[in-house]
Amino acid sequence: MTISIDVRQRAAELRDTLNHYSYQYYVLDNPEVPDSEYDRLFRELQSLEQTHPELLTADSPTQRVGGQALDKFDEVQHAIPMLSLDNVFDQQELAAFDKRVRDWLNTDKEQTYAAEPKLDGLAISIRYENGVLVQAATRGDGSTGEDVTANVRTLNSVPLKLQGGPIPAVVEIRGEIFMPKAGFEKLNQSQLANNKKPFVNPRNAAAGSLRQLDSKITASRPLEIYCYGLGVIEGMSRPSSHFAAMNLIAEWGCRISPELKVLEGLEACQQYIDELAARRDSLEYDIDGVVFKVDDTVLQERLGFVSRAPRWAIAYKFPAQEEMTTVEDIEIQVGRTGALTPVARLKPVFVGGVTVSNATLHNEDEIRRKDVRIGDTVIVRRAGDVIPEVVKSIITKRPDDAREFVMPTACPICGSDVEREEGEAVSRCSGGLFCAAQRKEAIKHFASRKALDIDGLGDKLVEQLVDAGHIKDVADLFLLDVDTIASLERMGQKSAENLVNALNAAKSTRFQRFLYALGIREVGEATARALALQYASLEELMQASSESLMEIEDVGPVVAHHIETFFQQTHNREVIERLLSVGIHWQNEEKKQTNTALSGKTIVLTGTLQTLSRSEAKEKLLALGAKVAGSVSKKTDYVVAGADAGSKLTKAESLGIDVVDEATLQNWLTQEK
Repeated sequence: MTISIDVRQRAAELRDTLNHYSYQYYVLDNPEVPDSEYDRLFRELQSLEQTHPELLTADSPTQRVGGQALDKFDEVQHAIPMLSLDNVFDQQELAAFDKRVRDWLNTDKEQTYAAEPKLDGLAISIRYENGVLVQAATRGDGSTGEDVTANVRTLNSVPLKLQGGPIPAVVEIRGEIFMPKAGFEKLNQSQLANNKKPFVNPRNAAAGSLRQLDSKITASRPLEIYCYGLGVIEGMSRPSSHFAAMNLIAEWGCRISPELKVLEGLEACQQYIDELAARRDSLEYDIDGVVFKVDDTVLQERLGFVSRAPRWAIAYKFPAQEEMTTVEDIEIQVGRTGALTPVARLKPVFVGGVTVSNATLHNEDEIRRKDVRIGDTVIVRRAGDVIPEVVKSIITKRPDDAREFVMPTACPICGSDVEREEGEAVSRCSGGLFCAAQRKEAIKHFASRKALDIDGLGDKLVEQLVDAGHIKDVADLFLLDVDTIASLERMGQKSAENLVNALNAAKSTRFQRFLYALGIREVGEATARALALQYASLEELMQASSESLMEIEDVGPVVAHHIETFFQQTHNREVIERLLSVGIHWQNEEKKQTNTALSGKTIVLTGTLQTLSRSEAKEKLLALGAKVAGSVSKKTDYVVAGADAGSKLTKAESLGIDVVDEATLQNWLTQEK
């Protein structure tokens, strides 16, 4: 078959691109593209070579495992190559792998597989002679790795001497060195604090930490290891199954994955995938898939290898959490407190299970640190339900017409000056409630469930009312009539009447709810309640100084400053006066008692209470000076358990914390009246 010039050129282009990406990833520890992009291009080249075998060349990345060994480390020849695994990406491809295994073994019998998470780290081979660690080497290109013995010795999770017995004369234990998520976050905080470039991801951090010339640096990094197999073994028979081998490795004092399982058949494999995927984001370390291995080592030998991978193992890859796309623009969003947040408008890309077209850039400093420009190709990450973020720009793909972002000096919504206080990363619009963007968000907050809880006043309706000029601030809500509301799109007479009734009902509220609804910076529910209990009237609070405010528990200088400043601003006072004039009112709050038996006690409520709601119980306990927490810890004094109490009760019992019933709670409340 004649191969077209276009096909030949595409194969050559793919080889060059993949080799470049491999060099950046494995040699320089500077990944330019997410794994998903590399996998896509690799599969395209693999398909071309399978269709046209004459395209196969010695420099094709399909013919090797990884990258080159660095010159700064001694080379180590692997007696048994450290091969990589072929990948599958969906249930159909996994089923095809299972069928190939059974066809090769000439059986219809369900196969037994060992399964464990595919860690996103750095493969390592550790050689023990007579039970003593003598050498550790990276995978390198599969045949030749790098001698990193001195660095691996610094890992507390790697035994310097194997324990138990029997122990073979020579054994190579293979595993994955990785950096846990918590350690990665702490390391990057340290990097930034010392004006150093943060690492892109935990895998990048693990590789960079392990391949240090100074082992003291490696020792300071939070590296861990999970072992996943055996290489050379002398003086002892190889275990009859992978699972048995892993248990033997564990007996020798090495760490293996707690997620390791033996599964019967394809259906059990799929269930394992689903279960692990559901827990992926809660794991302490990054994984990018699941590894399945035929458990029987005799069958492994029968199945053998293809050029770069074993036939008896496969890696099931999860949907990518990182993808590559382009920044089409950077726009400004103005929040309720006037904060200006730069948002990257992206060429839509499917990542983390959803299509992403926007990603927050947080603030001006973050844009400068990551050097993100309009027109850049960027890596976007979305893990679980986390808001999509731009991880980094790919400088090598930057077009000549890429534009730097400039923070505006005037608010794009109202034209007011933009201010940035010293020591803050956030720029803010100075327009306050005169800014339409802030007005909309302020009104939404005012009507929210934890504020005045105005039923039927949704976000879209608020935007309609503001855009139509019917309301300019929260007080205008209570001047709305049925006809005005009914005239709006998708609003009928009945809906309008219901909303007016809800607005009238909301006029009777509580002081703490009113304070929370005002949207004062840094004043959440707890602070609003503390203010309501401390001050006898709104007027007294409005006249309070920062010094007196700071006498309240949990109110520091920053919060006190924001409260004092809010009430000093004329337009805020005018809005408050208008709210009172339209009928907003409340009863005085019960003062917190500080001399009760419950003062200072931390109490957790769980289960269903019969005589009062959980929120009512919380309020009464707070009024008695208790602290009501949402979770059980060693600092918890009592757990009040209602009907159908769950995990909180279990944890309390395990910690030996006093558990009381609803009758005891009522006794507390009655005695303290």
